[in-house]
Amino acid sequence: MAKPTVERAPVFDRSKPNFEAIGKYMTKYDSTDEKGNYLHWDKFKWRVPSAEAKDIWQAVKFKRFMQAKTVLLSGDGENSDIFHYCIPHSLEAKLHQIVKIAGGSVASIGGSKATDDLQRKYLVSSLIMEEAISSAQLEGASTTREVAKKMLEEDRVPLDEDERMILNNYLLLKYAERTCDQALTIDLILELHRIATNGTTENGVIPGEFRADNDIFVSDRDDEIAYQPPSYEKIPARLSELCRFANADHSGQNGSEFLHPVIKAIILHFMIGYEHPFRDGNGRTARALFYWYMLKCDYDLFKYVSISKLIKDNPKDYGLAYLYTEKDQNDLTYFIYHQVDIILKAFADLQNYLSSKTNEFRRILTILETTRFSAALNFTQKDIVKRAFKEPGKIFTVKEVSSNYDISENTARTYLEKLSKLKLLLPTKDVRRVLYISPSDLLGRLKG
Repeated sequence: MAKPTVERAPVFDRSKPNFEAIGKYMTKYDSTDEKGNYLHWDKFKWRVPSAEAKDIWQAVKFKRFMQAKTVLLSGDGENSDIFHYCIPHSLEAKLHQIVKIAGGSVASIGGSKATDDLQRKYLVSSLIMEEAISSAQLEGASTTREVAKKMLEEDRVPLDEDERMILNNYLLLKYAERTCDQALTIDLILELHRIATNGTTENGVIPGEFRADNDIFVSDRDDEIAYQPPSYEKIPARLSELCRFANADHSGQNGSEFLHPVIKAIILHFMIGYEHPFRDGNGRTARALFYWYMLKCDYDLFKYVSISKLIKDNPKDYGLAYLYTEKDQNDLTYFIYHQVDIILKAFADLQNYLSSKTNEFRRILTILETTRFSAALNFTQKDIVKRAFKEPGKIFTVKEVSSNYDISENTARTYLEKLSKLKLLLPTKDVRRVLYISPSDLLGRLKG
């Protein structure tokens, strides 16, 4: 049996509220339920008496509209789409939690005494790789995580389109980080898309170019047409409006409107999906734009979290968040709640990841401290030994170590040469470059 599609919510006319019908529900019902859930009509109608459901819904919508802020006019003239959102208490609490966590360092998140070296060298490249892989898998890439990560670490040429998509995503996130101090322009959006789709052919995409027809739609849970994006002819004007919104001062200072940076980044994410300006790669471009704005607002911790992994684990809820917004008078609050929950889960995953990596590092340090190598190795060399210990036969290259630890190739070569001279790695030549191999008897060499 097919699942029911999302029913469009009964329209609330804020200019003509029927207080006679809804007045008796105003004290009992709020913008959220008693647990803080911001329910769409699709779920709400089953949780209240059916005979009164529509009147109760109107009372709830009245309360939501009383708190609502209009944030974006997309398009122009009478064809404009008006979006709004509100911040109930439960959303306010989640935003506070994000700010509290994101204001800290990687070390404080991990609950360890890790130094800045851990933040800059030990994690950043690895975690950006995780997001790049998850984002590609969310879009359909079938390469395994192990193979994909090895490709990125070894900086080898992609073997197929799936690997190309993963490499593109990695380069996309690095580009978003490099350009986060710039204003948003159509050219920047096009460049994000070009990087995301370079060398791919899915759905006839042309990297760095808007779609040139309207033969595109967003499907619902039953693969029925749920939403038809705006006409391709209006894309430049509509994205210019999006850029204006992105670049506007929403700091709340000097008389400006305040818009929470996390909410603004989420709205930018949503709008690329809503406008669907490209034949393919809209999701990857949207998520990159989210990271771009978070880094612009100095939320540096977002470099280390993967939202795509969590979306990939539950793509249905991601799609529903879009549908709920589109089927309830452009109420962005549904999508904001979904993304805020994703962010908090991503921070929890980061904490677990850091704890695991810190424990691994401590185990190898415990072994090293009892050997003659302890004082001879620096932080990065000890981490290379840890990785070698975990994976006998692993091949290290100068380029990989340079990329993983954000150091120059000369420094990486020096570190690897020293480990080779200490016989903790085995050097071998591959045409013109030297490879360093993890020996299977590494533990014995450490203790010898």
